[in-house]
Amino acid sequence: MKVEIQQRIALSTYFFLSGFCFSTWASRIPTIKMAFELNEAELGNLLMVMPISSLIGLPVSGWLVSRFESRYPLMVSYIFLAISLVLIGLAHKLVLLIAGIFFFAFSMRIFNIAINTQSITLQKSFKRKIIGSFHGLWSSGGLLGVALSTLLVKLEVPIYKHLPAVAIFTLLLAFAAFSFLLKKDRSSQGNKLRLGKPDKPTMYLGFIVFLAAITEGGMFDWSGVYFKEVVKEDVFTLGYLIFMVFMALSRFFSDRIVEKIGMKKNYLISASLVCLGVLLMVVFPYFWPAIIGFCLVGIGVASVIPMTFLLAGTSKKYSPGMAISIISTYAIVGMLLGPPLVGYLAHIFNLKISFILFFTSALMLIPISRLFFKYKEANIQE
Repeated sequence: MKVEIQQRIALSTYFFLSGFCFSTWASRIPTIKMAFELNEAELGNLLMVMPISSLIGLPVSGWLVSRFESRYPLMVSYIFLAISLVLIGLAHKLVLLIAGIFFFAFSMRIFNIAINTQSITLQKSFKRKIIGSFHGLWSSGGLLGVALSTLLVKLEVPIYKHLPAVAIFTLLLAFAAFSFLLKKDRSSQGNKLRLGKPDKPTMYLGFIVFLAAITEGGMFDWSGVYFKEVVKEDVFTLGYLIFMVFMALSRFFSDRIVEKIGMKKNYLISASLVCLGVLLMVVFPYFWPAIIGFCLVGIGVASVIPMTFLLAGTSKKYSPGMAISIISTYAIVGMLLGPPLVGYLAHIFNLKISFILFFTSALMLIPISRLFFKYKEANIQE
C-alpha cells in the first residue's frame, strides 16, 4: 500500500473519531440539562465556557503549529480530549462539569488545527480533491456517535458509563493510527501569528466559517432539546441523527459538486437550503416538517466549512497550518458561541424563535462570500 494511502486512512480515522466524540458529548446535553436542573439561560451560560476556552487556546495552537510537526499536537490533544470526556461523564458537581467542558473545548481547539493542517498538506499528494471526504468521515463519526447515544438513551444507560467507555475505546484506535500519520509537515515560512487584522481574503473566509459554524454548532447542541421540547418527541436524539445523516452524505459528494458548479454558486445554494430548512422547522414545528427542515439544514451547511478551509490553505501570506489556525479561530468561536446564543434567545423568547439565529447566519453567507470572490477576481485581473 502506498504511503499516501496509509496516511489518508490514518488521518481519516482521526476525523471519524473526532466526530464520534463530539457528537457523543452533544447528544448528551439534554441529559446534563436534566441532571443539573438547568433552564435555557443557565445551559447557555454553561456552554459559553467552550468559546472562552477555545479563545484561550488560540495562542497555544498557533505556537504548536509553528513549533512541531502537526501529528504531535494532534495526538497529545486527543489524549486530553478523551480525559475531559471522562470528566464530563463522571462529574457530579457543577464545578467539575465546567472543568471538563473547558478542557474538552481547549483540547478540541488544538486537535482541529492539527488535523486540518494535515489534511491540507496531504491534499497536495492527490490530484482529486479529498478535503470533503475527510469532513464527511467526521460527520459519519458524528452520525455513529449520535446513533449509539440514541440507543443508550433508549436503554437508559447512564452518562457516567457512556462517556468514559467512548473515551477509552476511541483513544485505543487513536494510538493505533498514530504511526501512520503524515510526518515532517512543519512549514518553515508563514508561521508568524499576527494578532492584528488579517488580510482581506482571510478575513472574509473567517466570517464565512463563523456564520456557518453558528448554525452547525447550534444544531449540534440544541437539536435534541428542540425535538424534545418543541416537537415533543420522546426519542429526542432523532432530530440530531437526521441532521447528521444528511450532512455526512452531502459531504461525501461535496468535492464533486464543487468541481461541477464552482464554489461561488455552491455558497449561494448552501445558504438557501439552510434558510429554507430553518423556516420549515420554525413555521411548522411538527414531526415531519421538522424532519425535512433538519435534512435541508444538514445538506446546506455540509460543504461550507470544508470548502472554506480548502480556500484558506491556498493563502499566499500564511502557511497552511497558520492559515487554518486563523480561520479555525472564527469557525470554533462560531460553533461554540452559537449554542449559548440560542440559549439566551430561548430564555428571552422561546426555543422555536431562537432558531431564527440560524436563518440570519445563513442569509449573511451570501453577501460575504460574494465579497470574497469579488476581491479574488479583482486581484486576478490586476
